[in-house]
Amino acid sequence: MSRIGKNPVTIPSGVTVEVVGNVVTVKGKLGELSQEIDSIDIKVEEGQVTLTRPTESKDHKAKHGLYRSLINNMIKGVSNGWTKELELVGVGYRASNQGQKLDLALGFSHNIVLNVAPEVKIETISEKGKNPIVKLTSHDKQLVGQVAAKIRGFRKPEPYKGKGVKFVGEELRRKAGKSA
Repeated sequence: MSRIGKNPVTIPSGVTVEVVGNVVTVKGKLGELSQEIDSIDIKVEEGQVTLTRPTESKDHKAKHGLYRSLINNMIKGVSNGWTKELELVGVGYRASNQGQKLDLALGFSHNIVLNVAPEVKIETISEKGKNPIVKLTSHDKQLVGQVAAKIRGFRKPEPYKGKGVKFVGEELRRKAGKSA
């Protein structure tokens, strides 16, 4: 039995949830998101969204918790938003942005220029004596995670010195260097 799927999702004030056919649309102060739902029944009543599955098949059990989590993330996103912070660790690693263009200097022979989707707000923080930080904010959790993973993929942190692009608060597994 899906324990996550059984929990109802509460709808905060200022957020509307509409179900038309098999498409759920969530509107809030930060934006609008929609998700197509497959083979799960959805009811919106009394400030709560409840999901029920038609049968106890393995496929329905798996989708029950999945769609509940997706709807919960959509509701949190349009009311509060999602934020990911990336830290650039390394000598000479820099980040700057002009509008939706992110310019990264990650130790390659050229700078990496990334055009970010307009739904994601970019902020670069560079303080003297500290590593540069790239802050991504949006109402869409999947889009923020995808952009953050793409940026991290340009230079993943290496295990010896920890140089590279890492998430703020991420614990890296470090290795000892060769012993003389």
